[in-house]
Amino acid sequence: MSMYAKDDIRSALRTATPTTTVDPSTPIRPAQLIEFPAGEPGEVSAGGSRTWFVRATNAVLAYTEARAGDLFPVRDGLDEYALLMYSESAPVRVTAGADEIQVNDEAMVIIPPGESVVKALADGVLIRLFSAHASELLARAVNAGAYEEPDVRVTPLGDAPGPVGGSRLRVHLLSDHPLSADRFGRIFRTSSLMVNFVPEEVGPRNPQKLSPHFHDDFEQLSFAVKGRFVHHIRYPWGPDSTQWRPDEVLKTAAPSVCIIPPPTVHTTRGIGELQQLLDIFAPPREDFGASGWVLNAHEYPDA
Repeated sequence: MSMYAKDDIRSALRTATPTTTVDPSTPIRPAQLIEFPAGEPGEVSAGGSRTWFVRATNAVLAYTEARAGDLFPVRDGLDEYALLMYSESAPVRVTAGADEIQVNDEAMVIIPPGESVVKALADGVLIRLFSAHASELLARAVNAGAYEEPDVRVTPLGDAPGPVGGSRLRVHLLSDHPLSADRFGRIFRTSSLMVNFVPEEVGPRNPQKLSPHFHDDFEQLSFAVKGRFVHHIRYPWGPDSTQWRPDEVLKTAAPSVCIIPPPTVHTTRGIGELQQLLDIFAPPREDFGASGWVLNAHEYPDA
């Protein structure tokens, strides 16, 4: 449900049918804000790269301050994972099976299950996104304690079918998909994950043009990669007034990630001179899929 302005393209989204039924007295999880560097890194490579892991119910985000020449292997991946490259990312060489490719530009790189290696070719940021099937990473997350008990409001990952033609190394360059007024951002997906590369925004967002909305049954990870933001979170009232929460105003600067739980009403306002968000969802959003906005939907037609 939303309160989008009529001229916001998202106002035409088809309302998704909730997949979970939850007693309204069930407590709503608090939003989480993690700013990098987030305490001690979960992993430090021999070459000095530092990685912090942040988890949601169905996904794990790995944020790395990468050093040139360092290798980031996955030895027995059970699921596709993604490399999210924006303008400040380190250029990389990715090897998966017999496939190898160098990526220097903004892109969504989808890496197949099995054995793979990402090599940083220069110092810079490395952002990897895994599904929760990468169970060994869940306990290494800086916010692992927030999920000691599962959030019953969030739809768990299912066994989504793989891509047409089988899993392989796929590179979707943002430059191949110019921004368009007919769709929202640049959205890509895997079997389990969905990412919207929200366009860069120049100047503060108009406070009279915000977009408060909520999701019935999925978390949203809003990853600030550039600029400064304010996340506004409103917790709906249930029948138990002792569980009511005040509104939250979470001010942050990039790099940071805000994990927004269902069914909080939320909107985010850029307050800097230049800002950019990457919005992450797991599993992929059905309403975005039905909208025709997913740029690689042809690879996942049965999902």
